[in-house]
Amino acid sequence: MGKFLDAQTSQNASYRDSISIPVTTTPVLFGSLGLNTAGAGANLRVEFTFTATLSSLAAILTPVNIEIYRGTGVGRVLVYSAQQTLPIAGLGVASETIISLSGADFNPPAPNNFLVYQAFISIPGGIVIAPTRTGPESFFAAAFSD
Repeated sequence: MGKFLDAQTSQNASYRDSISIPVTTTPVLFGSLGLNTAGAGANLRVEFTFTATLSSLAAILTPVNIEIYRGTGVGRVLVYSAQQTLPIAGLGVASETIISLSGADFNPPAPNNFLVYQAFISIPGGIVIAPTRTGPESFFAAAFSD
């Protein structure tokens, strides 16, 4: 039976239309959290979920990248990446898309019994009309071991 170690939530925006931040080609941090892994047994694992809501006026399909890293700075490790394509908006009408995905990091090293995870969002180059982050945005992670 698994052993619960810790859980954290990074809630950047709690409500719909509570922010208005254009998505850029440079990955931007939208969630950061730390998990206490003291007392972990074998098979440490971290499960995470995130939600980001975007609005777009683009008349073309627009890909959005989400990346989850373990750690910070130069030594960080990419543990999850996904690309979701936003739908085509109608003429003069914004489309709204809620991206909610889940992932896991199995057997991560836990230096000092603490793990940091960060969630980033971006679009690839060449997108003329960038989507806008409108909220809600949330990043949740929980650590377990055997």
